Amino acid sequence: MKPLNTNVYSHTFSSIFVKFAVCFLLLGLAYRLFSSSVLQFSPVVVPTDLAFDEDKEALPPNLPVSSSDLSVNHTPKTEKCNVFVGNWVQDLTGPFYTNATCSSIEGHQNCMRNGRPDTDYVYWRWKPRDCNLPKFDAKRFLNMMRGKSLAFIGDSIMRNHVQSLLCMLSQVEQAVGVYHDEQYKSRRWVFPSHRLTLSVVWSPFLTKASVFEDSDGVSSGIIQLHLDELDATWTDQYENFDYVVVAGGQWFLKSAIYYENGKIVGCHSCQGKNITQVGFYYAYRKALNTTLKFITSSKHKAYTFFRTMTPDHFKNGEWNTGGYCNRTRPFQEGEIDINDIDGMMRKIELEEFERASTIGKEKGLTLKLFDTTLVSLLRPDGHPGVYRQFHPYPGKDKHLKLQNDCLHWCLPGPIDSWNDLMMEMLVNG
Repeated sequence: MKPLNTNVYSHTFSSIFVKFAVCFLLLGLAYRLFSSSVLQFSPVVVPTDLAFDEDKEALPPNLPVSSSDLSVNHTPKTEKCNVFVGNWVQDLTGPFYTNATCSSIEGHQNCMRNGRPDTDYVYWRWKPRDCNLPKFDAKRFLNMMRGKSLAFIGDSIMRNHVQSLLCMLSQVEQAVGVYHDEQYKSRRWVFPSHRLTLSVVWSPFLTKASVFEDSDGVSSGIIQLHLDELDATWTDQYENFDYVVVAGGQWFLKSAIYYENGKIVGCHSCQGKNITQVGFYYAYRKALNTTLKFITSSKHKAYTFFRTMTPDHFKNGEWNTGGYCNRTRPFQEGEIDINDIDGMMRKIELEEFERASTIGKEKGLTLKLFDTTLVSLLRPDGHPGVYRQFHPYPGKDKHLKLQNDCLHWCLPGPIDSWNDLMMEMLVNG
């Protein structure tokens, strides 16, 4: 009998061992890949009681919200994204509020109550091109602003924005009115349980102005505008504000005589007067420059949003010459260009902001560009139009010549997305 070949058995054993080791390694690798996949794509749940701890102190007035207070849906700070470049996309979830759930809507913007027949304009949301924009979270916003003061300084578009914000916040807590001027143009509210003070300060030129108009905008005299002297209505209160939103706008298109150092330096559209026509671009730049110099030189470092101008959508005329707006859907990016006047005003805004931003950085001031121009330009369908008044067409006569509002926004409406943008800027800085 031949002796057993032990080398064969040794070789066979080695082969089996190697195969077993390889299988084990492959199984381990598969498990690791599966585990990392689960970890990567599983949703993160933030418990409500942790995310909105009402006993936590709010942030200092001049700092943005910490990234640790961030919802997982917000764009990470490491991503480069301009949230003001994008398109409006359909959102079938509908508005955050309605005229039935918010009592803060001014009559001229209450399009639902006033009988506007279409409702498609409330089923859109702003979608930045390169990132996600979370919807406004009223509870989170109130907690971020706990114990703070937020002021909106400017014209009736600012008032429009404040009403939108009030409606959105009222779904969590009702504001209590504590002040208004005689014409209800400047107002103040408090949210008692969050100790938040919210103000709108009427200052359409930001600088000192004498205006001779009635409540319908009918003028009885030319405006006297001091370009180098700010309106004390807002500057006297400035140190009380932790956060401010400030903007110029359409009022600069009105006829006016301009002053500097107490002397007339020119005018805009002042026919019949022996005054040099310098145009409103000159005045707009001077007024914004004076405003931003005040903010950047102040010892009080308020967190400041500088909002760009809002285009109107009047067709075939202006508000007082038969202009109207009857489009029922948004434009898409590239379908409409900004007109020359609005484009020049925006150019001035960007130049003055850039100048002020450089100074602000050196002084530790937080100054943010709140660039709502494109966002607004694409929404001709969001204005009250003839529904600025209650049921404007008696019977079925729709051929009446009625005044349109193609500048302000229906509530609810496109301006609600400004609050999404403002919160994103606060959260992600």
